[in-house]
Amino acid sequence: MPPVAQPQEKRAGLAYWANRVLEECHRAAAGFAADPVHDLRVAIRRCRSMADGFLSVDPDPAWKQMKRLAKPLFSSLGELRDTQVMLEWVAKLSAPGDPLGEILSASLAQKELALKAASHDALLAFDTGLWASLNAHLTGRGAKIPLEGLVFQHLALERWMDARELHRRALRNRSGFAYHQLRIGIKRFRYTVENFLPHRHHRWSKDLRALQDALGEVHDLDVLRAMIKTHPEVGDAECAHWQKRISEERQARLDLYRQLMLGKDSRWNIWRSELPEGEQLAEAALEKLRTWASFLDPDPPHSTRVTQFALQLYDGLSRCGAMTARPDDRRIVQAAAILHEVGRSQLNGHGGHQKRGKRMVSKLKPPIGWSEGEIGEVALLVRYHRGVLPLGTHSPFVGVATNRRSELLRLMGILRLANAFDGSHDGAVSSIKVERHTGFVVILGEGLRRLSENAQRVAEERYLLDTTSRRALVIRPIAKRATTGSRTSRLPSKPQEPLDAAQPSNR
Repeated sequence: MPPVAQPQEKRAGLAYWANRVLEECHRAAAGFAADPVHDLRVAIRRCRSMADGFLSVDPDPAWKQMKRLAKPLFSSLGELRDTQVMLEWVAKLSAPGDPLGEILSASLAQKELALKAASHDALLAFDTGLWASLNAHLTGRGAKIPLEGLVFQHLALERWMDARELHRRALRNRSGFAYHQLRIGIKRFRYTVENFLPHRHHRWSKDLRALQDALGEVHDLDVLRAMIKTHPEVGDAECAHWQKRISEERQARLDLYRQLMLGKDSRWNIWRSELPEGEQLAEAALEKLRTWASFLDPDPPHSTRVTQFALQLYDGLSRCGAMTARPDDRRIVQAAAILHEVGRSQLNGHGGHQKRGKRMVSKLKPPIGWSEGEIGEVALLVRYHRGVLPLGTHSPFVGVATNRRSELLRLMGILRLANAFDGSHDGAVSSIKVERHTGFVVILGEGLRRLSENAQRVAEERYLLDTTSRRALVIRPIAKRATTGSRTSRLPSKPQEPLDAAQPSNR
């Protein structure tokens, strides 16, 4: 009977690689040989790369702490690894009795001994207990964001765009520095895909690894070429022979890069075709904001309801002619509703939560398809989603054009009213409907009780939207409809009397 196949070890995820760092520390400590040093650096780099990815959506300071903790050891091992790679290249390119090869080998071997001692000290200073503690804390937070989800697809597209721009620069000036930066960009893209988009990585891994290796070797050869120039005691003929060999090896790797990355079958085009675009990209941008807010917002269900109400108000008022619909304004209202409670987080403890929220949102990197100005407008809506009424003389409005201020005031009025409909945070109001009548607009709140604190909040927060709309607004409660299949009789949905007794004036 054949043996039962054992499941393959899962070589992914923060928990795996953080534990791998601790294992590789023990291996590297026994002499700091080339392979253990390389494996330890790979494990640390994976963790730092994942920390970078999660930092874009999770503001927990422990992610930065993990990166800082490993940086001294990672840097020290990097210098050692570079020296060991140079030794391998010298051995590959040298002929027996080669004087320059012997000089380079002796110099590099001496440098390696000193760097091994420095790496030993860095390893002793590495706090493995704190590393394990951070791993335990952050692994749970990272698990909240699904692999292959829109958030990580958006992150991968950001990395793709960064690397593609570095590709353009490298082809334009063809300098060693430009190709080195390109290698770093592709490496960041590769690790993002490998860590967070495993299905795509399965298809792309061969090309990504080949490209990273090719550009890495181009950089190694550039370093070796510069190193030769520091030994003037070697004859011109010998130096010219080495430079010729280096140029040939370097050109072969650049040819491989161009073969894969230029033309209609370029890997750039293949990768881009499998990442979000159009409506899916727009949703990915909002999902990134939503995920960031979920780590800060103490009551995500409330923000979900407010977002629903804000969009129902925006769409309903647009249909009734109470405002002019603009796609960009709709997503600004939606984003502000998603983010309006992030200031209640305990991570920032100064000022009211509206002001804290504005500061936090203002510092966000705009998602793809968003401008810094639009994120600034979202921050303004967060600042005035409740509390003091916005005045054009307030400092947050400095630099905002006069006609845009009036539009933003209307959007603030929508968010304030939407927030008020769930002011009790209990989900009593299930939906909002907007109806047009002669001379005014009626906003119906399903589940809003006429005599309640929530109804009082709604009546008060109606003011800003009412004064900035093209038609007068009337708020009316309607009873909740019974759920399908319920034994209770269906409640009447006839609108009740408006919350305020005064009749609307025609404007």
